[in-house]
Amino acid sequence: MSNATDVTDADFQTEVLDSEKTVLVDFWATWCGPCKTMSPAVDKLAEELGDRIKVTKLNTDENHSTASSLGVMSIPTFVVFRGGKEVHRFMGAKPYEAFLAEVEPHV
Repeated sequence: MSNATDVTDADFQTEVLDSEKTVLVDFWATWCGPCKTMSPAVDKLAEELGDRIKVTKLNTDENHSTASSLGVMSIPTFVVFRGGKEVHRFMGAKPYEAFLAEVEPHV
């Protein structure tokens, strides 16, 4: 079980854009190897920084609308939102330290 919260097209507005906390969204799919590689890092980040940032996952196969409207063209893509606005975006698999370095300045 993941430490990250699953979000969908239906609740993206409420869970991400309307959140009072900064939110990291992991755009992923079950068939994506690099997404599976990053899953432990996403869980670790949620565990370590969960009091400061909301960590979420959005399955792009099941939630085409949100991924498409945000221009997510490849996965894994990670987007940080603050106050309903995108503040940072990065893609691909990377070591945990590099992953944390991408997110931490926005927390």
